[in-house]
Amino acid sequence: MSSSDARLDQLQHWLRDELHWPLARIAPASADASFRRYFRIWRADGQSRVVMDAPPDREDVGPYLQVSGLLERCHVHVPRVEASDVRAGFVLLEDLGTASYLSRLRDGADPDALYGDALEALLRIQLEGHDAARELPPYDRAVLAREMALLPEWFCARHLGLELGEDERGLIDSTFEFLIAAALAQPVVFVHRDYHSRNLMALEHDNPGIIDFQDALAGPGGYDLVSLLKDCYIDWPRARVEGWVGDFRSRLVARGGDGGSDGAEFLRWFDLIGLQRHLKVLGIFARLWYRDGKSGYLNDLPRTLRYVEEVARRYPELRAFSNWVERRLVPGLAPANARALAGTIA
Repeated sequence: MSSSDARLDQLQHWLRDELHWPLARIAPASADASFRRYFRIWRADGQSRVVMDAPPDREDVGPYLQVSGLLERCHVHVPRVEASDVRAGFVLLEDLGTASYLSRLRDGADPDALYGDALEALLRIQLEGHDAARELPPYDRAVLAREMALLPEWFCARHLGLELGEDERGLIDSTFEFLIAAALAQPVVFVHRDYHSRNLMALEHDNPGIIDFQDALAGPGGYDLVSLLKDCYIDWPRARVEGWVGDFRSRLVARGGDGGSDGAEFLRWFDLIGLQRHLKVLGIFARLWYRDGKSGYLNDLPRTLRYVEEVARRYPELRAFSNWVERRLVPGLAPANARALAGTIA
């Protein structure tokens, strides 16, 4: 594969000349919402690996390598690291294949089987990762607030074109404070932070393969659970989600974890940290378009906003915020998306 891409040339030099890896073919594997890229490489005998390219002026592979080791201690399946060059920003990894949970679910695979494995892996991360979580930065007030601040800046102002009044900003601030307090009241566990269908690979053995974990923090116990079950890329009926949540809590408590005083409290943890996450994601998906030119995430905004509507409507403490969301955010999304997507075609 010839290229004018200097990073790709450097990567191939690293593989051939420094690792002496018998490179026969290389092709793009995937990209994510960061500056990282992934390539799949093959030997002449058909064996394959995946290589991460993380430009060191943009990304640091150190956290990836650290969290990979911590997750291995939790006895879950992450790509085995075969070689790395931290200064250059290259990592050679086990190839977990191309079948993500999202692709399998869209093809009609049994959700209960896939989610059963994913929930078991999450239990291991939270229970066996108790000590490992102490080696992670905290998911603290500053991080929670910084994440939600993406909503007014990128989703409200930039995407919807809203000019927020003083009363509106006060309502947003008080809602954010409520959600921060709710998050900090939850048990602290090892949090992957993007534990969803695009980052879980469907495998025949030792399922799932878990990827994209480098931003892990020690934080709210419900965060990864809601990332999985109220996924921004695929959704399920509320009754089914609550069934999975209840099953997870039962297994968690049976194995000595903190499941709250009862199922209602645990479900409240789940919902409220989900609202925090989805407010953040609305801002992130908008920013990915306006800052980075990635339009694909715009199609996932309606689902994410529906999650926000659903939870805000469910809790009396959020009634004023719920009314604001339905009055100010919901009507503007379809026109904003149409304007943005028209710009990608023009």
